[in-house]
Amino acid sequence: MKSYFVITALALSAFAVQAKDIVETAVAAGQFNTLAAALDKAGLVSTLKGKGPFTVFAPTDAAFAKVPKADLDALLADKAKLTAVLTYHVVPGNVMAKDVKPGKVKTVQGSELTLATSDGGVTVDGAQVVKADIVADNGVIHVIDRVLLPK
Repeated sequence: MKSYFVITALALSAFAVQAKDIVETAVAAGQFNTLAAALDKAGLVSTLKGKGPFTVFAPTDAAFAKVPKADLDALLADKAKLTAVLTYHVVPGNVMAKDVKPGKVKTVQGSELTLATSDGGVTVDGAQVVKADIVADNGVIHVIDRVLLPK
């Protein structure tokens, strides 16, 4: 009888676990604080919490740290430019790493990213995907090692 209650409790707790959207998934990872702050500043949090699906090439805090401070401060102060840079990191749809085809793909910003594959993995406009396929309930995150800038 005791095991029945344990199994029932485990089953019920599984239903209590909520799926996380892209923003919640990124925040929970703990390495996207700058990205999360930038999304908030640009007013894009609600968009990436939306239905999607979205594929996000997400620069880590370390990637943002590679941007000269003056340039990053200027970017964060210019909402239009910030929005353009952030939406350049987002592709409509749910693209898993195994489905990446070399070539160009249109971003939410409107420009194109160049995707490439090799034995070393996937690159996006030359940035290395350092961790792929972090699944969220409204898309997927691929962690990249630098901030991408639209041409």
